[in-house]
Amino acid sequence: MLALIYIFNYIDRLLVSILIEPIKLEFGVSDTLIGLLSGVAFALFYTVFGLPLGRLSDRIGRKPVIALACIAWSAMTMLCGVATSFTMLLLFRIGVAIGEAGGSAPSVAMVADLYPPSHRSRALAVFLMGPALGAVFGLGMGGWIADMYGWRWAFILIGAPGVLLGLILALTVRAPRHQVASARESQKGFVKTFLSLAKTPSYALIVAAGSLAAIAAYAVGTWTPSFLIRSHGLSLTEAGALLGIGGGLMSVVGTLTCGWATDRLVRRNTGWQLGTALFGTAMSIPFGLLFFLWPAGSVFSLGEMTIPTPFLLYLGFAFFGTWWSVPCFGAMTHLFPASKLAQGTAIFLMGVTLLGVGLGPLVVGILSDFFEQAIGAEALRYAMASTMVILLLPCVCLAWAIPRYRRQVDGTDVDSAAESPLLEGA
Repeated sequence: MLALIYIFNYIDRLLVSILIEPIKLEFGVSDTLIGLLSGVAFALFYTVFGLPLGRLSDRIGRKPVIALACIAWSAMTMLCGVATSFTMLLLFRIGVAIGEAGGSAPSVAMVADLYPPSHRSRALAVFLMGPALGAVFGLGMGGWIADMYGWRWAFILIGAPGVLLGLILALTVRAPRHQVASARESQKGFVKTFLSLAKTPSYALIVAAGSLAAIAAYAVGTWTPSFLIRSHGLSLTEAGALLGIGGGLMSVVGTLTCGWATDRLVRRNTGWQLGTALFGTAMSIPFGLLFFLWPAGSVFSLGEMTIPTPFLLYLGFAFFGTWWSVPCFGAMTHLFPASKLAQGTAIFLMGVTLLGVGLGPLVVGILSDFFEQAIGAEALRYAMASTMVILLLPCVCLAWAIPRYRRQVDGTDVDSAAESPLLEGA
């Protein structure tokens, strides 16, 4: 049930990326303003509300927060379809961001409540198929609905099921028991909570790695449909089908493979909890660069569909591009006790959202507008290729975090463990 809700979380979040071209046409806005719509505006409000809602779920339970959040973001997605101006659309997207801030972190904490450490990476891999399957349905269905009925109906029809899912979760699912935060911990302010979590060895590096990886991930997720339309001449339906079905399913396979490999390798050495993230992220870089820089004109046929040859390289990027997420989320479930997990996850998601969702789409939009003056129609191609270089930074953070994480989890980092109150009861 949590995985299904998370799928719709990402369907609603990613839907705007396949609708960029018709929204630009109707409201007459630039790529920079589209980057603001899909990036900064969403990220700021998601970040502001993420930690308070994570703290709330640690205090009153995961289920009610997740259910109400699901209903809220789904209703706001539907309202995007009735926006009569770009400003109104921006305000409704902010509403989506506030709702989604209450979904992810409490869900990760609830999965950790349900599964023992030895099975947690695989369980999280199933849950974290949300972004990949969200791309399958959001991009594929969104593009088709927009071509057939207009972009407004895409928001309305795709947002509606989430309201029902939130009600089903609230009325039928029995939540597992979790360790409720003590009264002393509940009274801590946001700054004290943040500082106490940040003292945990390797945690800051994990947050930095996830946040930097997310810049490229969200840039690719937001702008690749437009890249295929502008540089390779695909329609909305064709771009949505290729990215949703092909790229989305490959991401699902990559996510599950990463979860399986992480659980197996961690039995040999706990450092592999982050080592698999480092390996996958490094492997994704050459696939992404070649995909965006491959010249247009080379195609092959699959049935009645003509597919750009470089899309095969995108499949490789989609397989490895998700490998940073499962190990990082799994690592946090080993670092924090249950009463702190939603807050720790919320801070991680704040970094991912503020940098990834906030900067990723916006940076590409700004670069595209800048390059257009010199390159013209191919500006977006080089703006996208530029984001691949950013993936070198999370690789450095992960390599730096691995020995520190291993020492803490193996119980050999005595000095840091003694300093951190979060390890009490862990």
